[in-house]
Amino acid sequence: MQKIIIISSLFLMGCAQNTQTHPPVGGFLSEKDMNTSRNRAKNLNVTERIQIQDWIRNQDQKFYPMSLNYWVNIDELQKNPRKNDGDVISYRYDIFDFDHVKLLDTSKERINVHFGHFEELKAVEDALRYLQKNQEATLLVPSVLAFGTYGDNEKIANDMPLIIKIKVL
Repeated sequence: MQKIIIISSLFLMGCAQNTQTHPPVGGFLSEKDMNTSRNRAKNLNVTERIQIQDWIRNQDQKFYPMSLNYWVNIDELQKNPRKNDGDVISYRYDIFDFDHVKLLDTSKERINVHFGHFEELKAVEDALRYLQKNQEATLLVPSVLAFGTYGDNEKIANDMPLIIKIKVL
C-alpha cells in the first residue's frame, strides 16, 4: 500500500509540472523557460519561412525578400528613399490568410501619422518607410512579425503568417 501511495504521489507531481513559456502577470521566466520559448520561436520561424517560400513558388506573381524577414511583391523596394522618424504618412491595409481569406471585416486605415510615434506591425511599418504615395504592395509576413504567439484575440489566430495588402494614401 505504501508503494502505491509513493508511486501515485510521484505521478501526481510529474503531472503538476508547469512548462509555461510566458511569464505570469508581473512575473519572470526562468532561464530554462526563456530558452524553451526562444527555441520554439526560432523553430516556428524556420517552418513558416519554408512554408511561405513553397507558397511563393506556386504563385504567378514574384515576391522578394526584405531584410526584416518578410517578402514584398516589389523588386528592390529597399532602394527607394527611406522615410525617417517624424515623417508623416497615411495608409490603408487589409489582412488575409494564405488561402486569400480576408480576416478583418474592415480595412485598417491611418491618416497623417508620424513615423516613430505610432505602433504598427513591424513588417507594415518597415514597408511603409519605402513605399511612395499611391503605391500599393503585398507583404507576406511570418507570424513573429505579425500578431505572434497571441494573435489579435479576435479573428487572427496565434502563430498565423499573414498576407497584408497595403496602400499609401
